[in-house]
Amino acid sequence: MNTTLHYLFDPLCGWCYGAAPIVSGLLEAPGVKVDMLPTGMFSGGAARPMDDAFAGYAWSNDQRIERLTGQHFSEQYRNRVLGNRQQRFDSGPATLALTAVALTDPAREPEALQAIQRARFVDGRDVTSAETLADLLKSLDLGEAAARLAHPDADLLGATRARMGRAQALMQEFGVGGVPTLIAESGAKRWVLDHSAAYSNPRALIGELEAA
Repeated sequence: MNTTLHYLFDPLCGWCYGAAPIVSGLLEAPGVKVDMLPTGMFSGGAARPMDDAFAGYAWSNDQRIERLTGQHFSEQYRNRVLGNRQQRFDSGPATLALTAVALTDPAREPEALQAIQRARFVDGRDVTSAETLADLLKSLDLGEAAARLAHPDADLLGATRARMGRAQALMQEFGVGGVPTLIAESGAKRWVLDHSAAYSNPRALIGELEAA
C-alpha cells in the first residue's frame, strides 16, 4: 500500500479532536503518508464571538462527540473556553502555529495539533492566544516554531494561506462542506474516505485502504 491521505481539519473543530485516534492510527500505518491541511474554516471572516447560544450548541455537540469517540471534553473547557465571552472562536492563531511547525519540523505537526486540541478541550487553555500557543510549542521542544509564531513574517503568512488554499481547493473539488475530511490518493486515483465508522473503531480505515 502506497497512499497519501490529505487530512483536512481545523484545530478548533470538536469532530477533528474526536478524530485524533484515527489520525494517530493512520500515521502508524505502513505505506501511508498523511498530508496535514488546515482549512481555515473558523478563521478570518469565519471567526466569531463566543455567545451563550453558540456555547450551548458547541457543548451539546461536544458531548455527542465524546459519547461516540471517547475523547474527553472537560468542565475546565466548558467553563474557561465556552464560558469566556472575551475569547473569540477563531482558529487563525492555531493554524498559524501549526504552519510554523510544518515549516520547521513537519513530522511533528500531528503531535502539535493534538497538543493544541488537548490544551483547549481538556485543559481549558486559550489557544486563540499567540502567547499561549508559543508557550505550548516551547513545552514540546519546538522552540524554532514558537519563535516564528511570535514574529510571523511574510513566509509564514504566505505558507499559511497556501495550505488553506490547497485545503479549500480540495473541498471544492470533492464537494466537501465540513471537517474532518480524509482524501486518499494512490497513483492516479483519488477519493474521499468514509471515516464515520472509524470514530468507534480507529483501525476501520486501515482495512478500507488495504481493500482499495
